[in-house]
Amino acid sequence: MRLQFVGCGDALGSGGRYNTCFHLTGDRVNCLVDCGASSLPALKKLGIARDDIDLILITHFHGDHFAGLPFLLLDAQFSRRSRPLVIAGPEGIEMRLTQVMEALFEHSSKTRPKFDLSVVALKPKEKRTFGAVTITPYPVVHGESGGPFLGYRIEAESRVIAYSADTEWTETLIPLARGADLFVAEAYYYDKIVRNHLSLSTLQARLPEIEPKQLILTHMSDDMLGRLDTLAHTPAHDGMIVEL
Repeated sequence: MRLQFVGCGDALGSGGRYNTCFHLTGDRVNCLVDCGASSLPALKKLGIARDDIDLILITHFHGDHFAGLPFLLLDAQFSRRSRPLVIAGPEGIEMRLTQVMEALFEHSSKTRPKFDLSVVALKPKEKRTFGAVTITPYPVVHGESGGPFLGYRIEAESRVIAYSADTEWTETLIPLARGADLFVAEAYYYDKIVRNHLSLSTLQARLPEIEPKQLILTHMSDDMLGRLDTLAHTPAHDGMIVEL
């Protein structure tokens, strides 16, 4: 199993990083986790074959996690994709996808794709299996608009990958990530406590309850990016590959 950070930036492009998008691959797995607005050029820059992707998981409907889908789907149309694709995310995803398609490319949502496209709504704590990937969504806390908000516990090929998504501290992060082979966690600030986002100091205080085998920090603001050389945990960067 391998996870590549296609983009690990925040909504404001701090540090010149691409919006959130992770690429998870294995012998029988090829999926994206989130697809922010800049994801298509980032995927092309890394030479990732979009037609091989079977599943896209969306955590919430903010543009830096979701707004890359219209570009990706139009690219799939123009490249004559034939492979089926599943897009799964929080409840309301079908309506939200239609809205963002129409906002960015009028009438694009009415164009019937040449490939089999399934859009699936996920319910918190309801386990779902897509091919070789089993997903358990957990509710997280990231404000009032752009939700529902989900973090994911992903089980595939005897590995567990957990992703906090964007969230302030919530107790659901403990079962979401406990004992995971890899926990990808937001660390927006170092020690500043704000609503809807997670600070590294808060996360570190609760790590003994989670005990992931590996922790990688993502979605960092300039506050965190200015401290990269001092961090006790691994920070992500665009293009970074983690072997599992």
